[in-house]
Amino acid sequence: MKIAGIIPARWASTRFPGKPLAEIGGKTMIRRVYEQCLKCDALTRVIVATDDERIAGEVEGFGGTVLMTSPHHTSGTERCCETVELLEQRGENFEAVINIQGDEPFIDPQQITQVALLLQKSNAGIATLIKKIDAPEMLSNPNVVKVVVANDGKALYFSRAAIPFMRIGKDEKPENHLFYRHVGIYGYRTEVLKKLVSLPEGLLEQAEKLEQLRWLEHGFSVFTGITDFESIAVDTPEDLSKIFNK
Repeated sequence: MKIAGIIPARWASTRFPGKPLAEIGGKTMIRRVYEQCLKCDALTRVIVATDDERIAGEVEGFGGTVLMTSPHHTSGTERCCETVELLEQRGENFEAVINIQGDEPFIDPQQITQVALLLQKSNAGIATLIKKIDAPEMLSNPNVVKVVVANDGKALYFSRAAIPFMRIGKDEKPENHLFYRHVGIYGYRTEVLKKLVSLPEGLLEQAEKLEQLRWLEHGFSVFTGITDFESIAVDTPEDLSKIFNK
């Protein structure tokens, strides 16, 4: 299966403008993400998709592949789809795409491979990863997206709230039950990706501000795989200290 690894990267982050060019141990964040992706044999190509000339210049400077995309996208999914269309115009066709977060400079290449295998070995049109929640305080944190899955691994629902809600007895505690959080990497079969970007926003997405709920609400299945790897995402300048204290 020919799979394109696409790293959407934009300059205008509310909490951390210019984040892709933040320096981490002598290399920019976007370069570290790119180099981690190159270690994944499941990817046929790795491309940075951006709307900013500064980011494009950095990628070109270290020898990476970059494509300029529209500044009007509202999600990485839309930017990935435009990138696929630009590649097709050049005669490059891919059966699937993996959308890799540009703010995880130490993403494990095995996680990317795991998503690729989900796409290859099942009839999955969309694939993502989940991780067991070990810290009870994550359950009440709305920035940690929780997910419940069916026995076949398909996601049933994503939420900022703690799901499932536990009706427990006096001798039980929520932390004794199994909860999962979502890990923000997505794989899509190309034909499914093109359908996703044309979907209207649904009521569930409006309520939770989670794009993947739009897909579920319109009847698309999201296959999940469990990962044990703990990646560090950089959302603010303060998060850089987590990396240096790692």
